[in-house]
Amino acid sequence: MSEHNKFEEKEYSSRFDVDVWKKIFRFGKFLYPVIGVLVVIMIGVAILDGIFPQMTRYAIDTLIPDLGKPGSEGRIANFVVRYGLLALLQGFNVWALIMVAGIIEVRLCHTLRDKAFRRLQELSFSYYDRTPAGWIIARMTSDAQKLGDTIAWGIVDLVWGTTMMITIVIFMIVMNPLLAAITLVFVPPLLLVTFWFQKRILATQRKSRKANSIVTGFFNEGLQGARTSKALGIEEHNCRDFAHKSTTLRDYAIRAARLSALYLPMVIFLAATGAALALGAGGSFLLKGSISVGTLVAFVNYAMMFFDPAREVARVLSEFQAAQASAERLVGLIETEPEIIDRPGAAASSAVVGNLVLDRVSFRYGKEGPWIFKDFSLTIPAGQTLAVVGETGCGKSTLVNLMCRFYEPEEGFILIDGQDYRERTQHWLHSQLGYVLQTPLLFSGTVKDNIRYGRLDATDEEIYRAARDANALGFIERLEKGFDTPVGEGGALLSVGQKQLISLARALVADPRIIVLDEATSSVDTETEVLIQHAIERLLAGRTSIVIAHRLSTIRSADRIILLDKGRIVEDGSHEELMARRGAYWKLYTQQFLEEEAFLEVSGA
Repeated sequence: MSEHNKFEEKEYSSRFDVDVWKKIFRFGKFLYPVIGVLVVIMIGVAILDGIFPQMTRYAIDTLIPDLGKPGSEGRIANFVVRYGLLALLQGFNVWALIMVAGIIEVRLCHTLRDKAFRRLQELSFSYYDRTPAGWIIARMTSDAQKLGDTIAWGIVDLVWGTTMMITIVIFMIVMNPLLAAITLVFVPPLLLVTFWFQKRILATQRKSRKANSIVTGFFNEGLQGARTSKALGIEEHNCRDFAHKSTTLRDYAIRAARLSALYLPMVIFLAATGAALALGAGGSFLLKGSISVGTLVAFVNYAMMFFDPAREVARVLSEFQAAQASAERLVGLIETEPEIIDRPGAAASSAVVGNLVLDRVSFRYGKEGPWIFKDFSLTIPAGQTLAVVGETGCGKSTLVNLMCRFYEPEEGFILIDGQDYRERTQHWLHSQLGYVLQTPLLFSGTVKDNIRYGRLDATDEEIYRAARDANALGFIERLEKGFDTPVGEGGALLSVGQKQLISLARALVADPRIIVLDEATSSVDTETEVLIQHAIERLLAGRTSIVIAHRLSTIRSADRIILLDKGRIVEDGSHEELMARRGAYWKLYTQQFLEEEAFLEVSGA
């Protein structure tokens, strides 16, 4: 694997990182008013939950002893009405909290994904070279969803649980401080257990999320390479490889489950201990006459009720620990800085003539990697068609990436019309640039949509003219819905040749001054190759063009051909000139010609 394609996911600290959560909440700061409403609702829910045992206490200590006395029916009726109103208010609160928490979850997920996607649009070409697609997909989907769910419903349970415990403690102290102290003796051990488990749960969940990213990436590669896997017969190998990766994910998930399985029972045991203490000590106080029956019932209720908020707070803390791994990775994506950024004051308004100059350019992938180019110079006059040829690894693609400013030279300059292209904006350069790939990529949508991507303000008439000039009009008009025919994901509903013709039409409608062409006639039939070649001639006419050539027979008409070898130009000239020299180009061309002839003879063509 080359240096620029290496990927190693960053390892984060094992402690709970408050700064990461501050950043997440800062991204969702527009939700602060809604979160405030949710907090108020949850405080109300908790206080009402704490009032119900007091209502029971009042009924036992006051209403029951007064049964049969004058006016008791009225007091009971009044009690029932108040209890019913509290229950109705609590029902409204529950409805409100579900609605508001749902809004927070959905809007926060939307915001995080929007920020992450916008950053992906800003990142440099090199980022996609070294970052697996599965890693990015996991950040945009499962991590964003986990954060939205954890924060929205975590606020619900955390505020409710904390307020509920405070309410219970206050009511207990007010009723009987000594009994309250005895009942709550289990709280310090509960806190110690919680903090002990936090660190271990966080570390395990972080490893689990990393393993999940690897599995997601494998899924993505498996889907994209399904046909290749079938053709090579490596399904069993893929299954073994996937089993290894999924087993790693399973093991980390089981380890996390084991920690939770230990943690929650301990919380349950400690909370139940508090209820037992309330019963034991409260019974003794009742016998001594220091508390009433209603107070003892209320204490037992509170002791049993304390279990739920304590458990919920502990669970939420564990959830936040688990979600921190997602938060770290999503924040890491959103805060990733593009390696190529526009300089302050970079211009974007001047027209392009098309003169290209590479002046003593040096470049390598990574600070420790080998030099791909060293003191490399090349001049391409405006309007010239330059073909770049050479063996695999000679630097053809890197040269094009530098010219397109997908990467920038480590040393030297690249000039467009005499000015360093770093003094212009990236948007300016890419708007003047047309790039036709060897394997064309179409987006989901219609034929018209894909041609219009070349220039979003193109009219239907301009799209029609571009399709005609690209020799794509014939097959488009034969489609069921013509220009409005869906192309499928990645253009799956069209042939390779049809996709290439649409990509040429897309380049034509953009009308760029500089064209980069990566062998566009490979993997197509002879008839389609002729159509593509004629379309390319129209596309290149009058424009500065750089053609990466794999089949040398397709670039004989180029104005100029350079042969690269290990980042150096070893031959430079037209096809006729290079063939007459009988040098390296002549050998390469002759060898390829003989190989093509032999293939045609064997295939019977």
